[in-house]
Amino acid sequence: MNDDTPPDLADNTARLADAIEGFAQHRFVRIYESPLRMVGFQFLRGLAFGLGTVIGASALVSLVILFLSQFEFVPVIGHWATEIIQEIEAGLP
Repeated sequence: MNDDTPPDLADNTARLADAIEGFAQHRFVRIYESPLRMVGFQFLRGLAFGLGTVIGASALVSLVILFLSQFEFVPVIGHWATEIIQEIEAGLP
């Protein structure tokens, strides 16, 4: 740097350069340097997202059906919930 550069600016520039260098060594950035690693990472991320979605949706639907099955006194909802429960139980081994 020049001698006429303020000390704070020189210090901040050096710290910024160190931070950028450290960021370049971060695992997340290294993954994106290689297309094969990036595809693998995105594939695993997609599998985890899909599995989480399926498990979450299954749990949510189960809770909704369990909740609706308690309303047998309401003609439309009770009949519909009973039919869904019977279909689910028929599909179980």
